[in-house]
Amino acid sequence: MRIVPTVMASLNIAETTTRSDARGAFTRLFCQAELASLLGSRQVVQINQSCTTTVGAIRGLHYQYPPHAEMKLVRCLKGRVWDVAVDVREDSPTFLQWHAEELSRASERVMIIPEGFAHGFQALEPESELLYLHTAFYTPSAEGGLKYDDPRLAIRWPLPVSDVSARDSAHPYITPTWSGIAI
Repeated sequence: MRIVPTVMASLNIAETTTRSDARGAFTRLFCQAELASLLGSRQVVQINQSCTTTVGAIRGLHYQYPPHAEMKLVRCLKGRVWDVAVDVREDSPTFLQWHAEELSRASERVMIIPEGFAHGFQALEPESELLYLHTAFYTPSAEGGLKYDDPRLAIRWPLPVSDVSARDSAHPYITPTWSGIAI
């Protein structure tokens, strides 16, 4: 695994390599030793998978408040997505800035999203599947979210939005007085 930093502090990309032969292919999806410098004392405690059937559909933007804030490692297993991380850390020099990566099976990239970032994505192909590794358990009472079309974020989604859940549509727009979350 090769770790590639982004312009946003603590937001990284891991590049992996698939080994192929006549039998098929093998890819290491997670290695605690190779990610130790990023994980520190964190442990992966939950693994989730999502499948988004509709091209243009958006999921997110989600985060959890401390003490349930989580690091997420996100990889696309099938299809293609536009994966977005938004910095919501209070007093961060990149507060409310976003970074996006196209994730696909072919790209073999993993978005490593630290605590204090909201996460969401748009499906670019039908039946796009993501695998998420989390360092904290999902806690509904600690959940926060940003609206995908918030003008303060000005995220440039690559496709017209075709579907958003009622839950994600109900996230509020950012108010001028919102200062983010303390990590």
